[in-house]
Amino acid sequence: VQLQASGGGLVQAGGSLRLSCAASGLTFSNYHMGWFRQAPGKERAFAAVISWSGGATYYADSVKGRFTISRDSAKNTVYLQMNSLKPEDTAVYYCAAGRGVLRTGPAYYDYWGQGTQVTVSS
Repeated sequence: VQLQASGGGLVQAGGSLRLSCAASGLTFSNYHMGWFRQAPGKERAFAAVISWSGGATYYADSVKGRFTISRDSAKNTVYLQMNSLKPEDTAVYYCAAGRGVLRTGPAYYDYWGQGTQVTVSS
């Protein structure tokens, strides 16, 4: 199983980025997909999750209204559209695949991507 995250970069506060995560080696439609982030010196934190069907999404309060998670089953890819970025959004962003009930805890996810760096300057 491989989850390949991309799309990170350096952006000014108020700007936007779209992250992508391409999945291979698993039946994509069987997994809900999540995005987590880890800032320097902090624990990995939940950002967003989308159900296997795409019919349900859930966001951390810190990103609600600014970030949008979506998935394209034809491309086995999950996206995270990030708008109105703030310096506190600076982190390495990871995508993850999990099964069963949608959960926000990292321990409930089976597979992880390698991470992509997002840096927001003030």
